[in-house]
Amino acid sequence: MTVFWGKMLIEMLKIKWIVPAVVLLAGALMFPKASGAKPDYTRRTGQTCEYCHPPNSRALNEAGEYYAAHKRSLAGYKPKEPASSKDKNAKTNEAKK
Repeated sequence: MTVFWGKMLIEMLKIKWIVPAVVLLAGALMFPKASGAKPDYTRRTGQTCEYCHPPNSRALNEAGEYYAAHKRSLAGYKPKEPASSKDKNAKTNEAKK
C-alpha cells in the first residue's frame, strides 16, 4: 500500500509542474505579440520607433518612408515644421518688420 501512495505522490508532483507549463505555453501560442521592430534600426539611427512610425502602428510616416527609400539611412532628412510653428514664425517675422 505504501508503494501506491509513493507513486501517487510522484504523479501529483509531475502534474504540479506540467499543468502550469502547459497553460503558459498555450497562452503564449494563443496571444503572441507580433513585433516588426528592429532594435538595430534604433541603435543605428539614434531615434525611437515613433520617429518613423505613428504610435501603435507599423505604418511608416514621412521619416520612415525617407529611411526606406534612401538605403536605410536618415542622412539628409529634414523633418517638416509643424503648421503651428510655421504660423508662429510668420507672425514673428511680420512683427519684426
